[in-house]
Amino acid sequence: MKKITKEWTVMLVTFLLASFACSFFASPATPQPEAIYTAAAQTLEVQLTQTAFAGLVASLTPPPATSPPAEVSPTFTTQPPTVTEPPTPLPPSPTNTQVCDQARYIKDVNVPDGTKFAPNQTFTKTWRIQNTGTCTWSGYSLVFDSGDSMSGSASIPIGTVNPGQEVDLSVNLTAPSGEGKYRGYWRIRNASGVLLPVIGGYQGKSFYVEIRVVLPTPTVVASTGFDLYSRAPEAQWISCGSPCTGGTVLAFGGSDSDPNGFVLYRGGYQLEDGSSPAKILEMHPMWVDDGVISGLFPPYTVVAGDRLRAKLGFLAKADGTCGVGNVRFQINYKEGGSLYPLGSWTDSCDGNLINVNIDLTPLAGKTVQFALVVLANGSSAQDWAVWVNPRVEP
Repeated sequence: MKKITKEWTVMLVTFLLASFACSFFASPATPQPEAIYTAAAQTLEVQLTQTAFAGLVASLTPPPATSPPAEVSPTFTTQPPTVTEPPTPLPPSPTNTQVCDQARYIKDVNVPDGTKFAPNQTFTKTWRIQNTGTCTWSGYSLVFDSGDSMSGSASIPIGTVNPGQEVDLSVNLTAPSGEGKYRGYWRIRNASGVLLPVIGGYQGKSFYVEIRVVLPTPTVVASTGFDLYSRAPEAQWISCGSPCTGGTVLAFGGSDSDPNGFVLYRGGYQLEDGSSPAKILEMHPMWVDDGVISGLFPPYTVVAGDRLRAKLGFLAKADGTCGVGNVRFQINYKEGGSLYPLGSWTDSCDGNLINVNIDLTPLAGKTVQFALVVLANGSSAQDWAVWVNPRVEP
């Protein structure tokens, strides 16, 4: 387009210059009216031609360059369609796998967790188990796995159990001797020695027994006491000389003239202090110098708070006065084949009785045999030694 415009411009300039040169070099003449009109017409024609040419040029000249309009983002009059994500495919449904050896814990038949037992107490624990596998249990065993065995057998045959069948499995146990909580784990073992998994059991492996060992609460036993006076006929009576070797067995209630000594009741007799109590037990040693008489009573279990009480002295003579008796009273006890002293008193007839009151609490819980002893100090003449109401009481 630029090349065409240039060529037209050159042609127009050339034409104008040629016209101008002709008019410039022509001889002046007197203009005629027709000539004036002709010249005017030509001048107008030239102007019109120039005007037309200028319009032509203007039409052929391209408009000035302008900056391109800014890019405008398109505006949507409607919402774009919603894109739907394809659904996530679901995993395939699991397929049940048949298991040959498998068990299920059903419940504790007895001995719930935390059951209390005394030390060394025996008991039987039973679990209910189901065979949830496809194989029949034959040659299977209940076996100890870990924890506290409580003296249970290491392996116990189960017997035949079909698939789906429930069975009660039991084991004999003994509570430990120490106080505290104990737990033992048990499992089922097949004939090949493989341990079965247990659904519902402990960590899918085993089932267990859990107990508490507690010390028994001490039972407070009320003392029934022990009446040595009334049980004197049950005692073993022996007399001997000095030194005392062998000895002579005496019958209770024998003759008061027996030279081997005697033991009998003297209720209502007058004593050296002038009293005449109802419960008097006389013990006379063998009729020799330093003679001895003793009585060993049946066993008695001492209770805390027990006390051994009695009064010691002599029978008075018929006129109420004292004789010449002189002895040593002793109270001993026998335990486990050995003899131990509880008290000893030397006395002569002086008009007074000796009051005995011994606390037996140090012997509480022990089963002992009490022994009453009278030893002559020298001559045994008039050694009419007596025990007034000897007894053990709370």
